[in-house]
Amino acid sequence: MTRPPTAAQRRVIDAADPVTGRIKGSEAQLEALVKRGMAFRHPRPPHDHFLTPAGHRVRETVEAEPEPPATQATGVFAAHIGSTEEAADTGPARTREVHSAWQGLLELRRMTNPDGAADRPCGWERTHLVQAAALALEAAGHPPEAGGSPGYRVRATPQPEAVAVHAPDGETLRACAITLERAGWQAGEYTEPRTRARYLLASPRRV
Repeated sequence: MTRPPTAAQRRVIDAADPVTGRIKGSEAQLEALVKRGMAFRHPRPPHDHFLTPAGHRVRETVEAEPEPPATQATGVFAAHIGSTEEAADTGPARTREVHSAWQGLLELRRMTNPDGAADRPCGWERTHLVQAAALALEAAGHPPEAGGSPGYRVRATPQPEAVAVHAPDGETLRACAITLERAGWQAGEYTEPRTRARYLLASPRRV
């Protein structure tokens, strides 16, 4: 059984950038995480350190613990997945945050995909399917459902590596499919048997 990280190592992992997985800490902490397979040192200058998939799993375990209600005040970026409970935040500050998060994700693809490809989803996206698909949609300018306003909704599905994307009309649904395909996802349109509502089933492309 893998020995759990120390308290100091957990703090480094917990403080990782939520999109790129970039971590900061002392040389000893970073080296220890690399040796345990929870982080890697990027070969190109400035030789920053990033979480591996194993490190991300540890971070998710940490994040699963109870958090204070004021999550939005912590400064951690979260893409809008589409919910009536989400605030309809479309101001300049949100636009900058989304753009920065998307650029960070593209850089993560370049750094972690074996061939350095930025047009194909990376490991982080495959372990954060809903957030990754929602970020691709929000970064392309699609409005999420929020505060009673219609828009896209991204939801987890029982299928591995697949999310469901719902939209208020067929035109919006097709536009979401085009955006996801351009972002490196495969998207197909299906009909919900009971409600007859159309939706997308999307999964990250591997090649």
